[in-house]
Amino acid sequence: MERQGKSGSSGEVLDGSNIMKLVGNEEVFAHFVDNKFEQLDRDSDGQLSVKELEPAVADIGAALGLPAQGSSPDSDHIYSEVLNEFTHGKQEKVSKTEFKEVLSDILLGMAAGLKRDPIVILRIDGEDLLEFVNGPSFESEMVSIYSQIEVPEGSVRDFVVKALEKLTVEQGMPPCSDSWVVSKIVEPALQSGADDNLDKPVSEETFLAEFKKIAERVAQRLKEQPVIVAHSENTFDGSGIKRLLSNKFELDKSLNAALENVPKDKHGKIAKEYLRVALDALAPSAGLPPFGAVDQMDTIVNEAFKMMDADDGKIVKEEEFKKLLTEILGSVMLQLEGNPVLVSCNSVVHEPLNSSSSLLQASS
Repeated sequence: MERQGKSGSSGEVLDGSNIMKLVGNEEVFAHFVDNKFEQLDRDSDGQLSVKELEPAVADIGAALGLPAQGSSPDSDHIYSEVLNEFTHGKQEKVSKTEFKEVLSDILLGMAAGLKRDPIVILRIDGEDLLEFVNGPSFESEMVSIYSQIEVPEGSVRDFVVKALEKLTVEQGMPPCSDSWVVSKIVEPALQSGADDNLDKPVSEETFLAEFKKIAERVAQRLKEQPVIVAHSENTFDGSGIKRLLSNKFELDKSLNAALENVPKDKHGKIAKEYLRVALDALAPSAGLPPFGAVDQMDTIVNEAFKMMDADDGKIVKEEEFKKLLTEILGSVMLQLEGNPVLVSCNSVVHEPLNSSSSLLQASS
């Protein structure tokens, strides 16, 4: 792993390289698997039962950033899918060879995702926020934020809270979408030494003065309780599609793979309604997110479908289906080349990084 400065702070970059090194070294990975298998195999029968696999599945979920099992139906479905990868949905016991093969596939998938979208781990300790508050751009940026806030008859407090939500990690503020940040950092700052001005009607002048006071208190809280944030950025600019379309062998291979699970009628024809399913299967090869993951990307894909009359409900031959998919990719590429989509994501890490997933720690 490398170290990289980000907005004045040091950030640890998780780019999948350590995982690739682990899996790529046959001797080291075999030793790693031996140790993990032995830890999980409580009855020492040389196989893992579903119950013995549960800690491994939980640790893989933690490494993927999923909430604990039982927290959400969506994440529970993913946990179930991970378990099914090991058991194929029917086996009651898993051998060490099967465990090694599936674990290798999962880890390589995680590494590929991190290589594509590296995650920077930031320690937010109030220093960057103080630097922003006392910097030359503070007033102009906060006036701009103030003009964007719409809270009819809102008090100074209402505007300050909304403004804090609009600050980013680049300005030294952890995401206010996280309930822990709100309850442990923001609310105590609002209550600490609070004066009557916060409950008065707002004006630009009172907003700037009171926001600065609250931001300084937030910085002090962050100094006492630093927040660890996983920060990732990804720009969809069409380059992934361009690479795929320029390599006929890879394109044909990806199209064939995308059509493997698409239903065909007795004449081998395919309904256009499955174009979205096939496009989702193509997404990783084309450097695209799954449909539904990024609103701006969904709009671009929908526009491409509209241009190709892809939602007219007709049934077409397989070659025409592939041609339509290729044209849709081309349309999405052209839109992204003209207007790239930047996606930024920040998540608070609530567990120490070195203990969030014991499964992924190599034994000494």
